[in-house]
This record gives sequence, C-alpha cells and structure tokens, in this order.
Amino acid sequence: MFSVKELVESGRLTSVPVNYIFNNTGSDLHCMLPQPETVPVIDFSILTSHDPDQRSKTIAKLGFACLEWGFFMVINHGVSEMLRDEMIRETESFFDLSGEDKREYAGTKLFDPIRCGTSFNPTVDKTLLWRDFLKIHVHPHLNAPSKPSGFSKVLREYCQKTREVAIELLKGISVSLGLDPSYINEKMRVESSKSHQLLVANMYPPCPQPELAMGLPPHSDHGFLTILMQNGMDGLQVMHKGKWVSIKPLPNSFLVNTGDHMEILTNGKYKSVLHRAVVNNKAARLSIGTAHGPPLDTIVRPATELAADGVDPAYIGIKYRNYLELQQSKTLSGKSCLDHLVFRYDILATTFLFHFILCAAF
Repeated sequence: MFSVKELVESGRLTSVPVNYIFNNTGSDLHCMLPQPETVPVIDFSILTSHDPDQRSKTIAKLGFACLEWGFFMVINHGVSEMLRDEMIRETESFFDLSGEDKREYAGTKLFDPIRCGTSFNPTVDKTLLWRDFLKIHVHPHLNAPSKPSGFSKVLREYCQKTREVAIELLKGISVSLGLDPSYINEKMRVESSKSHQLLVANMYPPCPQPELAMGLPPHSDHGFLTILMQNGMDGLQVMHKGKWVSIKPLPNSFLVNTGDHMEILTNGKYKSVLHRAVVNNKAARLSIGTAHGPPLDTIVRPATELAADGVDPAYIGIKYRNYLELQQSKTLSGKSCLDHLVFRYDILATTFLFHFILCAAF
C-alpha cells in the first residue's frame, strides 16, 4: 500500500493493522501537562517595529520562549490569511491526487527535489507511522509538483513569506543571545541565495483506533527554526517540563519551534524541543512546516561568542548536509541524531593519549 490515505479510503479498514500499532501511545496519557500552561506568543509586528522599548520587551519574550520552551506562536506575522488558506487547499488537493499521480514523486533519495511517501523511513521503520508526506526542497531552487496546476504559484509565494518571517525571528533571537541582530543570518548565511529551506506537508488520515497509532513519534527537527501551520485539526504535542502539552494555535498564527542546529549554534543554551503528532478518528489533519537552515555545505558548530570565557563547546561541528543524511538514515527517535554530536571529552582525552603513546613509540 503506497499511502495511509489509500488504506483508509479503500473501505476495508475496521481496525489498525498490526504493523502500525505503537505499544506505548496510550500509556503516557498521565504524562500530559494539565492546562493552563501558556505557550509564549510573539507579536511579530512589534518585533519588527521601530519602537525600541516595545521591541526590546518582545525580544526578551522571544528569548524566554527559546530558553524555556523551544516553542512559541507568532501572531501578526504579515502572511495573509488568503495565502495561508490557498496553501492549505493546494496541499490538500495534492494529497487528493490519484495514487498513480503521486507515485511520480516516490523518490528514494534524500535530496530528490520532491518526495512523496508514507511513514518516515519505511525501509527501517519497525512500526509504520499513520502519516503520508510530501517533502519539497524549495530553496535555493524552488521545486513544485506539476499537479495541481495552481500549486507552484502558491508554493513560491508562501515559501518566500515564511522565509522572510524566519529571517526576522532569527534577528530577534540573535539579540536575545547578546549578539548582533545579523549574527545568525550572516554567520550561517541564512539570507544567502544558497540557504536551505525544506517544506514538509504531513497528511494524517482519520484513524479507527487513534490510541494505537502515531502520526509522528517524539522527535526534534533539523535546522534553526521550523514554521508550521495546520488545517484546524489538533494533534501537535510539545514536551515541556517532562510532560506533553497539547497545542491549540490561535487563529491565523504560526507555530514555531527551535531545531537541532539552533541548539548546536547556541552551545546548548536554546535547545531543540521534542514534539510529536497524535492522530484522531474524526477527520484528516494536515500540517505544513518549513524548516530553515544554512546552505547544505555549511559546518554548524557552537558560536565562539557563546563558547568563550571557559565555557567548553558542547557539540562537534557537522556539515548541514551530513546531519540531514544522518537523520534520514535512521528511524525517528527523540534527539538521537543530536546525541551523536555531543562533545565527549573523555573519549577525546583517550584518543589524544593513544596518539601520544603511539607517536612516542616511534
């Protein structure tokens, strides 16, 4: 079966197939954080205003969101409701295409311009995810499916707008770290013509036994920021203080989370946040996220300004391209990819001693 959507629409589904059953999806309901925990809300119009006092307060709030949550909502962001609605409609229309049309984009390579598929990595996933996806590399080169016919135009405008929002948020985050506003954008070349932007659209069809299946398991994102919107159906949960928080976005807001490369760059000060997607038995949920990172050949390592004054670097540097390859070669599991980059001084010391002894022997 090519997709969960086809499986659901076949009319033969009365229960969750055994290869989609997660054994622990319902076992941690007691780990849900009781409301109300207020998710930080950032007013983008104030962040980009010329009022220094109000802007300073918003930057402080943005820094708090990155430090304590790794997640926040953005309102008054300047992306029109009409464009957002068009993007939702065109993406839904793509998933409504015939299986034959979608199989045209059933790529197998990470950097194929467009990939449409199911689960996360079916070749290694021990349990399949209740999720179909469309992944498009939209910057530095815009790629778009030929169907539906209006997708390309809407995709271009939407991705440009979200990239502009990400750039402004990164300016505010730089200032919150005590750095120059342009630090992250210039140091990591996020504003350059070669920066990387990936759009990921997720379709979570209605599930007959939602307590048994999982849309996406707990994981963190690559990149600096992910900007997300959805079609009105809830399902996103964020880990906060060791508990899961269900997110109910404000109307016309964006949901934003910090990624693994923000954690690397800030030397662990602003950590990437674990989040997951649960499913429901009522209606399909659609989410559209854009992940914003540096050019693929950029090595991301802790900023020297944040690993100075006796503070050791917490992570080793890695090319952005190589990190994506590492993440996509595995099953999706927490922050396991970032764990590979933790700077292990005990191993480093042992390696140094080994080389010293080896050299001394000769």
